[in-house]
Amino acid sequence: MRRLLGVDDALAHVLAHVRPLPSERVPLRDAVGRALAVTATSAVDLPPFPSSAMDGFAVRVADCPGSLPVELRVAAGRPSPRPLRPGEAMGIATGGVVPEGADAVIPLELVVDHGHRIDVAEAPAAGANVRGVGGDVSAGAVVLEAGTTLGPAQVAALAAAGVAEVECARRPSVAVLATGSELRPPGAPLVPGEIYESNGVMLAAELTRAGAVVVDPVVVPDERAAHRVALERALGADVVVSSGGVSVGPHDLVRGVAAELGVEEVFWGVAVRPGKPISFATRGATLVFGLPGNPVSSLVGAVLFVLPALRALQGVPDAGPPYRTGSLAVALPRSPHRDDFVRARVDRSGEDDLLRPLPGQESHMIVHAAAADALIRVPAGGGELAEGSRARYLELGAG
Repeated sequence: MRRLLGVDDALAHVLAHVRPLPSERVPLRDAVGRALAVTATSAVDLPPFPSSAMDGFAVRVADCPGSLPVELRVAAGRPSPRPLRPGEAMGIATGGVVPEGADAVIPLELVVDHGHRIDVAEAPAAGANVRGVGGDVSAGAVVLEAGTTLGPAQVAALAAAGVAEVECARRPSVAVLATGSELRPPGAPLVPGEIYESNGVMLAAELTRAGAVVVDPVVVPDERAAHRVALERALGADVVVSSGGVSVGPHDLVRGVAAELGVEEVFWGVAVRPGKPISFATRGATLVFGLPGNPVSSLVGAVLFVLPALRALQGVPDAGPPYRTGSLAVALPRSPHRDDFVRARVDRSGEDDLLRPLPGQESHMIVHAAAADALIRVPAGGGELAEGSRARYLELGAG
């Protein structure tokens, strides 16, 4: 019997063949979802001036408590025209420049405001509600390390630090091929034996969310010449992902035609369910994944192997699947020889993530799979994982 690679060993083989793509400068607005290729540093001190953390009044601690005249009010973006004089206060908005001479800001709610005079009942602590220069980050200091994936918060941090452009790995180009003479576009009339093509659309959506630039999916009939033309074109991309045609039937042409085109197979077959007949190969720097045709098998293969490869191509240092842990709502049997990935819903209403497996676990049941937001990893070994036991899972549909 042919020995199947374990899931983790197969992933290690994939990542060993990944070489990060060259980097490019991109405007910050175009960097969301991409990974930094170079550490980003701050262009300014942040805050760049002593600023108020509250709407209130800038004062000298030595003048409090007491009744203080309000000579000026400082709006955000408009510094005071002069320093604060002893024995007075200045109104100040959140984010406003704390005037020279002031060493604290008293919130509005802690004073009695008479319009041109305030009554301060208690002296604030020195520095109260004053954001110091560079309190968030100093000019030249690291904002984000290389390899960081940029989300909304990271982009905001860079913008606040005065960074207008960042160096990011180029987005990987991906060619997606869906093989099978039985496949028809959604909405077209079907005759007996035909089905609607869904894998190409699914894979394109999944890979695009992972930062790839996906060429429109191509449907390839079960003909050697058509396979050769489609694969030859696809091999110009950084990554090729096919679905179907990777088993040993008479119409499974992908691996044979790929070999004729100089593609070198790294492995074929992984001890995973669903998705055992997955293949991985390379031609030069191009990564070639052959995923099974059953939709759920194709999805699982993409999540376990293709998405990590895309992250690694973009320079993400920890590119492997981002497992979380939760507790099983029911017991799950363990396969003696293969890791199972079970579709489930995550119940987050309690203190712990509760994993509820869904009915309809067959690998062709993509409609049932659409209700899942998690894949529970059930490691091989026989027996079962008991109800309430801890299990690792991957989120589906997460960003």
